[in-house]
Amino acid sequence: MRQLLCLPRALSGSPLSVFLLAFFLAACQSGDRAEEVLEQSWKEIEAEAAGESITMMMWMGDPAINGYMNGYVVPELKERYDIELEIVSGQGSQIVSTLLSELEAGRTSSQLDLLWINGETFFQLREIDALFGPFTEELPHSAYVDYNDPFIGTDFQQPIEGMEAPWGNVQFALIYDAAEVENPPQDPAALAEWVRANPGRFTIPNEFAGMTLLKSLLIAMAGPETLYGPFGEEVYERWSGELWDYLNDLKPHFWRSGQTFPSSLSQLHQLFANGEVAFTMSNNDSEVDNKIAEGLFPETSRAYMPEMGSIQNSHYLGIPRHATSKAASLVAINFLMSPEAQYEKMQPAVWGDGTVLDMERLPEEWQERFAEIPGRNRAPERADIDERALQELAPEYMIRLADDFRREVME
Repeated sequence: MRQLLCLPRALSGSPLSVFLLAFFLAACQSGDRAEEVLEQSWKEIEAEAAGESITMMMWMGDPAINGYMNGYVVPELKERYDIELEIVSGQGSQIVSTLLSELEAGRTSSQLDLLWINGETFFQLREIDALFGPFTEELPHSAYVDYNDPFIGTDFQQPIEGMEAPWGNVQFALIYDAAEVENPPQDPAALAEWVRANPGRFTIPNEFAGMTLLKSLLIAMAGPETLYGPFGEEVYERWSGELWDYLNDLKPHFWRSGQTFPSSLSQLHQLFANGEVAFTMSNNDSEVDNKIAEGLFPETSRAYMPEMGSIQNSHYLGIPRHATSKAASLVAINFLMSPEAQYEKMQPAVWGDGTVLDMERLPEEWQERFAEIPGRNRAPERADIDERALQELAPEYMIRLADDFRREVME
């Protein structure tokens, strides 16, 4: 979805970070948390939203996603609700730093109204009390969401508690060129064997998808029962050490002998498209079909979820605590969670993003329409991969892996 947060061990427990965090939290506690907008009826919220303009910060690194937002969401919000949506590029650390800077400056109005977030970003925004909510119970379309589903109601082991609204659900996939790879590796040992036998044909991007692969490898090595739950320093040190030994042993056999790593997923996709590497990866289990349709990936591309399992998670929409157009943000989120918008987004030719809606809760007509969405051509159907779905780890694992990957492997 977006590049990693790289705050320098901001939440790892150093005295300075604890002091700064306490300061920021204290600075953020002013104001009445019982927001008036949430005391209104939904009709009143829609009436207040009409004519408003809102700014959404989101990752804009994929043409299909940008096309969905600009070609469908923006005009629909204007036509249906008279809401002007402006989209600006930003993710992870940029979102956190933007809102943190506003809080430090004592601003009571934010330049942002809507955020595309999950995981470590959600964690850090809550630590600095930068999010508005809880608000999901006010959304009419929340009735179609099963918040008891751990892949929906829990974000990186964190209960969302109404502070962010689920927008899409995906599972990590490895993508390979079947013209070169006959039997794709299914576990860490098989991956190591393949990389050694095919030097220069594999690499790991230094961003969110790459770190998701590292987490999957970490879970395969340690076992989910060891890693699920709150972050454990001793557990992390023990098993990350195993991971760094594993990667450094393979590093000379990576693309460009491991002397450099792709800085973005789009760069890795391009290397794959050019035939420089035999594998790429995605946090969207159906992205391979999009990229073939766009003409970027070869027709022989295939996606799979290895037998060791791959991480499934949801991504979410949040509202800054000091957003100036909360009513319009609520209406926009409710629309983005609607059967209409989720159906459009799930189309393989549009985005192919998995829905967060519970089919059994939808009206029958919408159940039928979702059932008619074209199937996947070069990726497994979701029903066939659920058994390999792994839960996300606590956000500190992602933050630490991002930091340590640079120091332990890249340098």
